[in-house]
Amino acid sequence: MTVAGEIDTATGRAVDFSALEAIEERLLWLSTRMIDYANRRGDTEIKVGGHQASCASMASIMTALWFAHIGGEDKVAVKPHAAPLYHAIKYLTGELDEGYLTRLRERGGLQAYPSRTKDPDVADFSTGSVGLGAMAPLFSAATRRYLDDHFSPGPPARFISIAGDAELDEGNVWEAIADPSLQDLGAVMLIIDLNRQSLDRIIPGIQAKRLMSFFRDSGWHVVEAKYGTKLQEAFARPNGDSIRRHIDDMTNEEYQSLFAYNGAELRDRFLAGADSLVGDAIADVSDDDLAPVVQNLGGHDLRVLIDAYRECDAVTDRPSVVFAYTIKGWGLPIVGDPMNHSLLMTPAQIDDLRSRVGLDERSEWDRFDPASAPGSLCVQIGEAVNNEPPRPRPRLRVPSASGAVQKPTVSTQEAFGRILVAFGRDPALAERIVTVSPDVAVSTNLGGWINAHGVYASTEGHDYFEQDRVLKWNPNPSGRHIELGISEMNLFLLLGQLGLAHEHHGEMLLPIGTVYDPFVLRGLDALIYSLYNGSRFIVAGTPAGITLAPEGGAHQSTITPSVGLELPEIIQYEPAYAMPLDWLLSNAMEHLSHPAGESAYVRMSTRPIDQAPFAAASDRIGEDALRASVLTGGYRLSEPGAGEPLILAASGPVMPEVLEAADLLADEGVAATVLDITSLNLLYRGWQGELSEATRTGTAATGAGPLDSLIHRGERSAPIVTVHDAASHAMAWLGSVFGQRVVPIGVDRFGESGTIPELYEAFGLLPHQIATAGLVALDTA
Repeated sequence: MTVAGEIDTATGRAVDFSALEAIEERLLWLSTRMIDYANRRGDTEIKVGGHQASCASMASIMTALWFAHIGGEDKVAVKPHAAPLYHAIKYLTGELDEGYLTRLRERGGLQAYPSRTKDPDVADFSTGSVGLGAMAPLFSAATRRYLDDHFSPGPPARFISIAGDAELDEGNVWEAIADPSLQDLGAVMLIIDLNRQSLDRIIPGIQAKRLMSFFRDSGWHVVEAKYGTKLQEAFARPNGDSIRRHIDDMTNEEYQSLFAYNGAELRDRFLAGADSLVGDAIADVSDDDLAPVVQNLGGHDLRVLIDAYRECDAVTDRPSVVFAYTIKGWGLPIVGDPMNHSLLMTPAQIDDLRSRVGLDERSEWDRFDPASAPGSLCVQIGEAVNNEPPRPRPRLRVPSASGAVQKPTVSTQEAFGRILVAFGRDPALAERIVTVSPDVAVSTNLGGWINAHGVYASTEGHDYFEQDRVLKWNPNPSGRHIELGISEMNLFLLLGQLGLAHEHHGEMLLPIGTVYDPFVLRGLDALIYSLYNGSRFIVAGTPAGITLAPEGGAHQSTITPSVGLELPEIIQYEPAYAMPLDWLLSNAMEHLSHPAGESAYVRMSTRPIDQAPFAAASDRIGEDALRASVLTGGYRLSEPGAGEPLILAASGPVMPEVLEAADLLADEGVAATVLDITSLNLLYRGWQGELSEATRTGTAATGAGPLDSLIHRGERSAPIVTVHDAASHAMAWLGSVFGQRVVPIGVDRFGESGTIPELYEAFGLLPHQIATAGLVALDTA
């Protein structure tokens, strides 16, 4: 066991437990007071909230971790409800200004949960959507392993996550832990705050053992920090085993109830129903000394915790998990209360705690004196582990197009595969591109990329079927495709960490993930989490819509364009033709390294369509001007002849039907302009940007962004028919821009198996149906 002054070989720092205990106490106070202050500002209409009891259960875990274990290269994800405790650490170590302590959950202040994009002191991982942040370090470690195999290895780093036990109810945790591509990551340590209490209940005791078994069966090293040193000493007494058995036999509810008592009443309650040997074993423990023994859990014992962390460091061939037994509300008067999850201490209780820790109202926010042992340690830790300002992303040179040669009739999904292969011929791009898929690499046209660049594995594999198949599947450390199991949550979590490779590890990557488009929704929470983290990547959702006709309704996505349209920090694209797809992918890759860049979501199809209409538009408009239009959200695919004006606006594989409908309408004397909408997202942003500026300045909007050039002035009283292999409302807003009548055609119920013509007919997407909708629009305009 470590003693005061002993050198920690992992960090090179001396461990002074007196200083650690003083810091632990101050962190408990600061986190509790921050939440108290936020809720008593008096400037909010609703409860501000916060989790004093949850911070308290983490005080020892985070003190031992920050002040006696981690180094500057380590990456840590903090349990969401412990955000105030984290900020208190950053304050004591000098990274956070004092003014932030009174701005918890305030605009421009500290976020409710750690945010690497909105907090001033969080650089590693955002947490908040429970379960996702808890697994982020595992995916960051996988990213680091990939980078070390492809670039110069970086300095040693550990990847640490602190999670609440209730977070383990989230399914994404087990999807990550079970994935073969995430095995053998010995630099990962997951610390479970096992307070056995969730929002509404105390969790049954059998759950902890079951969870440990799950981790062991998944190849993890498991450490149990259950008993503190005082309890361990009691177990070593004559008949001490009876104390252990008695505690182990208690339900969580019974044991937790003991924290409300002290002295003789605690003895009576502890011994109720116990074997006489238990009473004998504690007979010489005074009533005053009984609570510190009986209530001495490992998760609140700094020595036990530090030893547990070191044990994990010694295991390098697999991830480790520490189950740290704690009690919610430790050190506070609300300790053990089964309803204390969001309970706030009273002003009198705050005053008592302030006095107990030796502070008054004038000194309550003070740091330690730098000359004191705790103050000196805080300075030392700040110098070693506090965040450095992030370096700008290096700008990558991406050509305006890949140079891929496409067939005269081709689907966007097939074109995507050819484009990737063409980009891979550029060594500077190839070394940065990494593709990822959840067991759908071949069916999303990544086969060419894999054949050229290989499948990644941390150790050499062997393809026993190499001579029998076209696809070369030989996993090895030089491969540039990562194959996951069938888990869309894992896909987006890995893309999120690959997309932060520069910020976390100093090497820029261009991550591209493929997924069946309907299952974007299955991983949506992880996609949102990764975007909120400030990560950048490209998602190819393919195949999409009812155009995937024989597959039936379960695989026919309808609302994914709306997701792409509405999510921040990502641009949605849905090109109909190969060349626009090429330009858009090129632009998207360039934007991954741009200072103001974003992620991209590209929706594609397996339906081959004739590329001649696009070639005709290119000849008419000119390639440079056409590319500029494509990249801003859309272009005029075909111009009208003479007649009554009408606009047909469409995206994706329905374009042949729309063009044929324009021809049918021309026979009826209707001059239909066909717009190929390549990005609803960019068109909407452009329009809203103009409106926002007008609102800000108090003037009338003078434009509508890219739509100004897409819809000519003489057409702005004409009706619009929108046509989309998706929910019809995704495009219906187009009429609001210039006040035009809209007839939206799309897929507003679940699909089914059939041929493309059969399903297009069922949803009104055939040429004659589109033309009829146009005539109806004109008749009622």
